[in-house]
Amino acid sequence: MKKEIEMILEKLEGFQSPKLYLEQYVTPSNLAAFIVTNAKLFGDLEIVVDLGCGTGILAIASAILGAFAIGVDVDVEALRIARRNAKKLGIEANFVACDVKDFKVKKRCTVIMNPPFGIQKRHADRVFLEKAFEIAEKIYTIHSAGSEEFVRRYAEKNCFAVTHVWRLTIPLRKTYSFHEKPFKEIAVEVFRIERKSCVSGGQDRKC
Repeated sequence: MKKEIEMILEKLEGFQSPKLYLEQYVTPSNLAAFIVTNAKLFGDLEIVVDLGCGTGILAIASAILGAFAIGVDVDVEALRIARRNAKKLGIEANFVACDVKDFKVKKRCTVIMNPPFGIQKRHADRVFLEKAFEIAEKIYTIHSAGSEEFVRRYAEKNCFAVTHVWRLTIPLRKTYSFHEKPFKEIAVEVFRIERKSCVSGGQDRKC
């Protein structure tokens, strides 16, 4: 299943004019396929929100596996590409032009996201994590290698727990003029995080 999805995602259009200040990079198709197939195995693909969806690869990959998928991004140009990508594959996915911090959803969901690593703007990923903690039951999120201690601590602070960490090396395509090679291998950590049950008045409840 993973290989088939990866091959489908390879056909998708990437950014036409990627914006460095938004840290726009296309999520590699093999990484997107890896995440959504694992989310499917865990039973986490009912309602999926991709925060900072860019050209839509994670939302579309989730929809391929049967999720009701919503992609959220502040970049209208990227969303146009995301909609084209979904239409090209005959996939139904919803794309919303909205700043992540302002996004609302009525029902708790699974967030699957590739937030900015904070290279251009320090702590840029925190806005995405905070919104995910607000709206999600389960979270799949990609971070630069060495982020585990921070992610675990931030999750605990928000009544969540990291259940799985996958350490991977992925190929990052040349995106900006200062990139010298067609591909660069980078190390990342992918986290599965879930909302913890809390005990209140002798009864278990979701935080």
